[in-house]
Amino acid sequence: MDLKQVADGIRNFEGVTRKKPIEGIVEIFESVRSEYGGTLVDFGDDAAVIDIDGNDVILFAADSIWEKLMKASPWWAGYTAVLANVNDIAAMGARPLAMVDVISSSDKDSCNTLLKGITDGIKKFGVPMVGGHLHPDTPYSSIAVAIIGIAKKDCIIRSDTAKPGDSIIVAYDMDGRMGPNSPYSWDTTSFKDPETVRNRYLVMQTIGEKKLATSGKDISNPGTIGTLGMLCETSNVGASVDIDKIPFPDGVELEQWLKVYTATGYILTVNSENVDECIQVFNDAGITASVIGEINDTLKLDIYNKDGRETVFDFNTDDITGITCKND
Repeated sequence: MDLKQVADGIRNFEGVTRKKPIEGIVEIFESVRSEYGGTLVDFGDDAAVIDIDGNDVILFAADSIWEKLMKASPWWAGYTAVLANVNDIAAMGARPLAMVDVISSSDKDSCNTLLKGITDGIKKFGVPMVGGHLHPDTPYSSIAVAIIGIAKKDCIIRSDTAKPGDSIIVAYDMDGRMGPNSPYSWDTTSFKDPETVRNRYLVMQTIGEKKLATSGKDISNPGTIGTLGMLCETSNVGASVDIDKIPFPDGVELEQWLKVYTATGYILTVNSENVDECIQVFNDAGITASVIGEINDTLKLDIYNKDGRETVFDFNTDDITGITCKND
């Protein structure tokens, strides 16, 4: 395997590069980020965490779906809108409570197919859609969803709290198939019964309650290494990853797998004494987990194997989102 080719491919992957504009948006809101208080976590994580003056906190997130996916399959766009938002809450160790949506479409058939996908997602994940807004006269079709969840304040899994010396664990549901509309989409839910799906996405709640992880994220559009890159950037750390230790499914090339949105997949950092228990929790839920590397203080994310080493991101000079931890 050509490690330089792999590193270049990840660095220039659309799932990674399309995160860059986030930096400018965060800068615009910088002057009012802390003005109103009550926010424990905001930009840079899978969901914001809102303090409600008790042992519980509210999580609040939103996601929209790529236009290219909407054009390829309105049903899959609707279903994925539910899945992506549920994952954002679940990845932080929280329980999703409810969603609202914003739909834009003047194409009745497309809109009905989209709504069928949303409905099927609700049935699968068990999270209700409780309201929203419809634009019935737009020249385009789109779907965006916002979601709230709840968790105990001391059980939240953040992505800005990784520390040098932590082990890096990757966890995937390997029982899946490539999505019908993208070579970078791994479907692990649409063909499974709701009980199995819910047990697997709620595994992160167990991880949070047991306080096994120092940080974590769900693997999203930037893929495995790109998502780890966002975690490292936000935590202001580096990482070293042995790509030969990354599990991947039969029939899929590793180079492709590293860019896949895995539907049920997580990156975590874990203290060494908690590694075995963390992996066992995943395995008990039917999820494959493995240690693939270690967090360090270099501000570089390197991949390596027996043939060499390459830097994918150097956060001394590179940005993915440009959002860095200020809790040093």
